[in-house]
Amino acid sequence: MKDKLKELKEKELEAEIAGGMQRIEKQHAQGKLTARERLNLLLDEGSFVELDKFVVHRCTDFGMEKQKIYGDGVSYWLWHNRWQVGLCF
Repeated sequence: MKDKLKELKEKELEAEIAGGMQRIEKQHAQGKLTARERLNLLLDEGSFVELDKFVVHRCTDFGMEKQKIYGDGVSYWLWHNRWQVGLCF
């Protein structure tokens, strides 16, 4: 059971850094925020909830089968005190 929980925590961390630290550092070097950072600024604090955090795309075009990044799922959040739902990919 502890192994499964450890695996889940590792997957959660991998999903949070969406594509790896190199991609995040590249975004920051270009003066940009990541998608999650932008959402945290835009949405009501602490309201963003990912329902399919570990979903990855099934695209095989343009070499995409080599890039599996968690986060292609459904989310919901509060924006100006109103609930919203959206697809994240």
